[in-house]
Amino acid sequence: MINIEKYWENLDVLHINRIAPRAYYIPYADETSACNHKRGKSPYYQTLNGLWKFQYVRSVKEVQDGFYDAAADVNGWDDMIVPSCWQVNGYDQNHYTNVNYPFPCDPPFVPNENPAGLYVRDFQISEQWADKEKYMVFEGVNSCMYLWVNGAFVGYSQGSRVPAEFDISPYLKAGKNRMAVMVLKWCDGTYLEDQDLWRFSGIFRDVYLLARSKNHIRDVFNRQELSEDMRQATIRCEITTTGALPVRVELKDAADQIIQEGNSLIDRSGTIELQIDEPKLWNAEQPYLYQLYVCAGDEVLLFQVGFRKIEIKDGVFLINGMPVKLKGVNRHDSHPELGQTIPMNHMIKDLILMKNHNINTVRTSHYPNDPRFLNLCNEYGFYVIDEADLECHGVFHAGDYHMLTKNPAWQRAFVDRAERMVERDKNHPSIVMWSMGNESGYDVNHIAMAAWTKSRDLSRPVHYEGIDPRHKGSADTEVIDVEGRMYSSPAYIDAYASDENSTKPMFLCEYSHAMGNGPGDLKDYWDVIYKHPKLMGGCVWEWSDHGIKTRTQDGTPFFAYGGDFGDQPNDGNFCIDGLVDPDRKPHTGLLELKKVIAPIRVKAADLRKGIITVTNLYDFQDLAHVVMTWKVEKDGRTTEMGEMNEVKAAPHQTQTVTIPYKLPELSASRYFLTVSFKLRRDTQWAAAGHEITFEQFELPVVVKKQPVIETNAKIELQQQDHSLIVEGFDFCHVFDLHDGTFTRITKHGVNMIEAPPKFTIWRAPTDNDRKIKRLWFEDNYDRAVMHVYKAEISKQSQADVEIMVDFSLGGYIKIPLLHGTAIWRIDGTGAIDLRVNVNVREGLTFLPRFGLQLTMPGGTEEVEYFGLGPHESYIDKRHSVRKGKYLMRVDDMFENYIMPQENGARYGTEWAIVSNEQGMGMRFTSNGEFSFNASHYSPEDLTLAAHDVELVKRKETIVHLDYKMSGVGSNSCGPELLERYRLDEREFQFELHIMPIFKEDES
Repeated sequence: MINIEKYWENLDVLHINRIAPRAYYIPYADETSACNHKRGKSPYYQTLNGLWKFQYVRSVKEVQDGFYDAAADVNGWDDMIVPSCWQVNGYDQNHYTNVNYPFPCDPPFVPNENPAGLYVRDFQISEQWADKEKYMVFEGVNSCMYLWVNGAFVGYSQGSRVPAEFDISPYLKAGKNRMAVMVLKWCDGTYLEDQDLWRFSGIFRDVYLLARSKNHIRDVFNRQELSEDMRQATIRCEITTTGALPVRVELKDAADQIIQEGNSLIDRSGTIELQIDEPKLWNAEQPYLYQLYVCAGDEVLLFQVGFRKIEIKDGVFLINGMPVKLKGVNRHDSHPELGQTIPMNHMIKDLILMKNHNINTVRTSHYPNDPRFLNLCNEYGFYVIDEADLECHGVFHAGDYHMLTKNPAWQRAFVDRAERMVERDKNHPSIVMWSMGNESGYDVNHIAMAAWTKSRDLSRPVHYEGIDPRHKGSADTEVIDVEGRMYSSPAYIDAYASDENSTKPMFLCEYSHAMGNGPGDLKDYWDVIYKHPKLMGGCVWEWSDHGIKTRTQDGTPFFAYGGDFGDQPNDGNFCIDGLVDPDRKPHTGLLELKKVIAPIRVKAADLRKGIITVTNLYDFQDLAHVVMTWKVEKDGRTTEMGEMNEVKAAPHQTQTVTIPYKLPELSASRYFLTVSFKLRRDTQWAAAGHEITFEQFELPVVVKKQPVIETNAKIELQQQDHSLIVEGFDFCHVFDLHDGTFTRITKHGVNMIEAPPKFTIWRAPTDNDRKIKRLWFEDNYDRAVMHVYKAEISKQSQADVEIMVDFSLGGYIKIPLLHGTAIWRIDGTGAIDLRVNVNVREGLTFLPRFGLQLTMPGGTEEVEYFGLGPHESYIDKRHSVRKGKYLMRVDDMFENYIMPQENGARYGTEWAIVSNEQGMGMRFTSNGEFSFNASHYSPEDLTLAAHDVELVKRKETIVHLDYKMSGVGSNSCGPELLERYRLDEREFQFELHIMPIFKEDES
């Protein structure tokens, strides 16, 4: 067993020999290499990323002493790429848990069987570094680490997601050197790292050496001030050195021109101040950056400078004097194959996707991200809520949510996490708030964190959601500047903002849970947020699904979630809750978010005259960077289009625009205007022509009613047992009077149904149905079958026949869920009309849906419809779609979710045709808009499958024609589905018109 001090359960030891935290930088030899940001080009930087020798040990007690010796034989060990997480490399177990600790909650103690990862790396030191001080930097190690160099113990550190830096100069020798690291899976710090994520371990971020002169700059804090009119800026470079050192600073603009410079002899600490007239200001819309070069000896340090002022006045959050809405997402470090090891291009991909979808804010949930990510946020333009690596959610189930934050023995550990975050990230203009962690109760230790943060940096507000009065306890909250909330309803935040006693701006650090098919309440939130200046916006939970890419036994790839690896305890698919899937394919929820938070709003003024109003919701730029295009569609076909370049409304201003289209007074057709705003020029994140947003209006054309065409077509009627056979010129339909439904619908002998149509109320529960579905199951909604009390001919003539069916839907044990009367009419053309009156049992939970389900034969692959598209839509998730005529295949209707669930519906459908490739099928219309879906999976298929790879595609096509379907909401974690989106009517009537057709004969 290894002979070491047991620091991992000692609250008095957070580190041994770790250098004090400092700002992130890499020293370069000159300005040219510094501004290229290529660390490997610096002569003072040496990466230790790459292949290490690795041994996984199930318990630290089994680690052999001396493995760290310079002469230890590690040739038989495995190879491991660093940085990486050992779980995704086949060691230990992939484990996902949300709230619960993966071991008994007995702080500060962790299991005796504490797994360890042993790392050994041989490396050379350049001769050019002979007279340099050498520092070893670990950007991220989970959860704690012991470090040896050439057999000598160097130090210890814990705190997984902030750097650990060690001076290793005394331990090095000429020629080859050896470094050894022991990483433990758990330490007392694990109690503070109980975030909702896969529990990864190892050296998961970059490792490198820095060579520094004996006297060098250790730290730089670039404090800035802006005058009241924003026309003068001051930057005070507070510089810490290891000894007396002449320091020169240069501030260059984006054109690489020196704006200001200064110098000073600094011995240990000093300040160089620069004054800038008429500074260009930084904001997320126009992220103008200056470059600050700090030069001392043979080193050049480079810092990005963005001048901006962050204030809270009268309860309103301001940036550069403007009230700004934070349109954000919560982002974990997450990669489907690498775990928490995030390559640079992956970070860029995330940010470009966010910019493409009008997102301007990132909350680093729930720990500081890779420091290079913040550089990217500076450049691309994002507001960042930088969050400390602190969450002790598991103590909630231990019985005392405030257990650790109220215990003074933990205060150093709490404050250490704020200190290391702030010191590392303090120079980034993108950071607009510091967050003191997540879901950890609230008491003296959080107060100490916030107090230290304010003592170090007063330029940014301090956030912590734990002061929510619902669970904060009695501790004083004045040290927290922002009223943070999670998943509060739109009504709640409206009430807060309307209360004159509410003095702080409210920030929804998490809202609108995007799990699966959702979220469905975005518009409701943003209507309220825009209504009140005190509401500063929020961050959707969350950006990405956290599935781990793996394979079934037959080699089929899929994304795994909690429990798929036998991990206990686990929270199942609760990690699959993002706006994009693990490989960053956007869900329709992201498209909905893009539309709802779009920075341009369009309203109709006088559509008969072509007059609309355009409101610029940008905070800092006018609309000159976009082009407005428009088109008019007649029954889904474009008749006119144009482009308007004069739309240039200033920020927060509205402009009236007249579009020169022509409309008839009267028409049998429907006309729709679509207005689109697109980028005028290429940007860093999108090409010219990228659509920012759109709006659509139905134009005020009086619809001329089509004359009813009388037909002399007759029917022949015969009954064989309980089968009623209705025949006409080119059709033969069979209705079963016993079962109260059709068994055959044909045209020219082609059968259109594979199974009898049936009324249904069941949908495969969405992730956001995870709470309400318990009530649905209790009342047997999923087992509701039709009972026919009576089916008989109620009217008959040579031209048509009507069949009345009295029925109920119900499961077992309990009384029926609803009763209904259906009138089926068949006329001489073969058309089928349905009118159904429904009475729902009192006291029931709202229905998932009500409608008719048809099963059409194999080969029925073509879908044409007029309604909202091109992607799925629901009553509360339909702002990103537009009315039009769409032609697609059944597979195109399907929206894949890692956990199968209800998907692919088209809200607001006016007519739909489902047919084979030759156009043989059925046309569906109603007396109003209806919800429509066509799929190769039944609701039962989707309900039973736990993963998308378990779905077996049917050759038949399942068609749903719904009177209504309840909304999707965000109740997997958010508030209950709003009442106006529920199908909770006690009585309703639904009409359908079903016409077997051959499309070619119809055109």
